[in-house]
Amino acid sequence: MKAREWGVLLVLSGAIFLEGIDIAMLNIALPSIRTELGLSTGSLQWVVSAYVLGYGGFMLLGGRAADILGRREVFLVSLVVFLLFSGLGGLAENGTTLIAARFITGLAAAFMTPAGLSIITTSFDEGPKRDRALMIYGAIGAGGFTLGMVIGGLLTALDWRWVFFMPVGLSAILLIAALVVIPKTPRPERSGRRFDLLGGLTITAAVVLLVLGVERATHVSLAWTAGTIVLSLMLFAAFWAVERRTPAPLVRLGILRSGSLVRANLIGMLFMAGFFGFQFLVVLYLQELRGWSTIEASLAMLVIGIDVILAPTVTPKLVQRFGNVPVLLAGLVSAVLAFALFLSAGADTSYLAMLPSLVFMGLAFTLAYGPLTIIATNGIAESEQGLAGGLLYTSFQFGAAIGLAAVAAVNVAATGSDSPESLLDGYRAALLVPLGAAAVAVVIGVFNLGRRNIAEETEEPALAGVG
Repeated sequence: MKAREWGVLLVLSGAIFLEGIDIAMLNIALPSIRTELGLSTGSLQWVVSAYVLGYGGFMLLGGRAADILGRREVFLVSLVVFLLFSGLGGLAENGTTLIAARFITGLAAAFMTPAGLSIITTSFDEGPKRDRALMIYGAIGAGGFTLGMVIGGLLTALDWRWVFFMPVGLSAILLIAALVVIPKTPRPERSGRRFDLLGGLTITAAVVLLVLGVERATHVSLAWTAGTIVLSLMLFAAFWAVERRTPAPLVRLGILRSGSLVRANLIGMLFMAGFFGFQFLVVLYLQELRGWSTIEASLAMLVIGIDVILAPTVTPKLVQRFGNVPVLLAGLVSAVLAFALFLSAGADTSYLAMLPSLVFMGLAFTLAYGPLTIIATNGIAESEQGLAGGLLYTSFQFGAAIGLAAVAAVNVAATGSDSPESLLDGYRAALLVPLGAAAVAVVIGVFNLGRRNIAEETEEPALAGVG
C-alpha cells in the first residue's frame, strides 16, 4: 500500500476501534455509574439500551446516507457528533442526561461505521489489496471489543467518567487525521437517487422496535414483548411494500439476492450473539461467583485481545493459502470450542484451566471477523457499499442485543438462589445459548456459505485473495 492508503486505513480502523471500546468500556463501568448517579436497575439498563437503539435502529439509514450524501462528509460529521456526546456523557450528573447522550452517541456510530467501511471498500480495488485492508480493519475493530473491557476496568478504577472522556480524546485525534488523509471525492450523482424518507422511517422504526423488544425482554411482561415484536414485524412488511414501489429505494431489494451477503449477515448475527453473551457470562462468573475485582476480571479477559496481533499478520496469509470461507469456518469452530470448554468451569477452577477457552475466543475473532467482512461486501456495486456495510453492522448489533437478552433470561430462570452451586448452574445453562448460536453459524457456513464461495474462490481466486 502507498503511504496515503495506509493513512486512510489506520484512521478508519481507529474509528471502528473507537466504536468497539466505547461499548465494552461502558459495560465494565456500569456498577460504578449506578453507585454515583443513584440509578435503579431499570434506568441502568436504559444506559445500555439507548445506545443499542440509536446504533442498531439507524444503521441502514446511515449506510444509505453515506452512499447518497458522500462517504467522507457523513463520516466526518458523525465523528464530530460522536465526540461531542461522548463528552456530554462524561459530564452527566443524572441518568436522564446520560441516557440521552448514549442514544445520540449510538446514532452517530450508526452513521460513522458504515461510512467508514464503505470508504475502505471503495478506496481499495476488490481483490488481495482490499482483502488485506479489511483484515487489518476487522482486526483493529475486534480488538476494540476485546481490549475495551481491560481499558474500561483500568479507567473505571480512576473514575468512571474517564470511560467517556477517553473516547473524546481519541475522536479528536481521528478527526484531525481524517481531515488530512481521507481524500475529497466528487459528490455522488444524485439524479434519480432521492432519499427514501418513508422507507427510512419504516425500517428505522421496525429495527428500533425489534431491538427494543429483545433488549427489554427480561425486564417486562411477555405480552409487552410480544406486542412490540409483532408491531415491528408489521413495520418490516410495510417497509417491504414501500421499497417495491418507490423508484429510489433505501434498500434495493435485489441486493438481498446475493446469497453470500445474506448468509454472511446471518453468521455475523449469530457470531456476535455468542461473543457478547459469553463475555457477559464470564464477567458475571469472575466477579459474582469468584469475587474477582473489576481490574482482575478485565485483565483475565486480556488474552482474548490476541486477535489484534494475529488478525492483521496471520489471517491474511491463511486466507491467501486457503481462501476466505475455510478460514471463516475455522474461526466459527474456535468459537464453539471456546464456549464448550468453559462449561467445565467450577467454583474453584484456576485461571490456567480457563485459559484455553479464552484463547479460542481470541482465535475465533482472529479468523472470523475479517473474512466475514470481505464476504459480505465482495461483489457489491460501489454505489451500494454503504448499504452493504449498514446491513452487516445491523446484523452485528442485533446479534449482540439478542445474545445478551437470551443469556440474561436463561441465567435468571436457571438460578434458584444466591448459593455458589445455584449461580454455577445458572451460568452453565446460559452458556448453552452462545454455544448453540455458534453451532448454527458453523452449519450455515458449511452447508450454505461454503457451497457457493468455495466455488467462487476456485474460479475467481483474485476475489478471495487467493491468487
